[in-house]
Amino acid sequence: MLSLLVLISGGGSNLRALLEASSDPGYPARVIAVGSDTEADGLAHAEEFQIPSFTVLPTAFESRAAWGDELLAQIDRWSPDLVVCAGFMRILPPAVVTALAPRIINTHPALLPAFPGAHAVRDALAAGARTTGVTVHVIDEGVDTGPVIVQREIAVLPGDTEHELHERIKVVERELLVQAVRDIAEGLVDLKETAAR
Repeated sequence: MLSLLVLISGGGSNLRALLEASSDPGYPARVIAVGSDTEADGLAHAEEFQIPSFTVLPTAFESRAAWGDELLAQIDRWSPDLVVCAGFMRILPPAVVTALAPRIINTHPALLPAFPGAHAVRDALAAGARTTGVTVHVIDEGVDTGPVIVQREIAVLPGDTEHELHERIKVVERELLVQAVRDIAEGLVDLKETAAR
């Protein structure tokens, strides 16, 4: 059974998808803890499913590195097999990435390497893209530059607003994340091999 620690910053829809999946006895992974860098609304999902949670606020620390050290200490308390950044909107300090890689993954609402960063959906629309999508990737020290585990395309429809497109992306993102975690748990995806590409 693969143990998961999920990091969030917002509403936690990807977290909820993992919590619902892992409540099925046939799913080969379990969420053991949830962490956040804000007083995120999504922490309510952890509470509902009786999963322990913690918050490490960057504003409580003198430096990004000090914040990262505390975040890593909180993660290490749980010794998870896999850390999943699911809507975690902060770039991790290099020391955190080095300590956890390659067992730390992220979802991104675009077909990387296209449209990295925090405004991927808006950027895809601004560029006139006809397709975008979802990527699940291993986190490295760059911004959305880590090795790709899996991707799925989504059509950009005529007249799409950022909100409409993002909502369609989120549906696929949840499905793809749940499947990617299953594939990792079942050995169909080797993170070390993926990271070495």
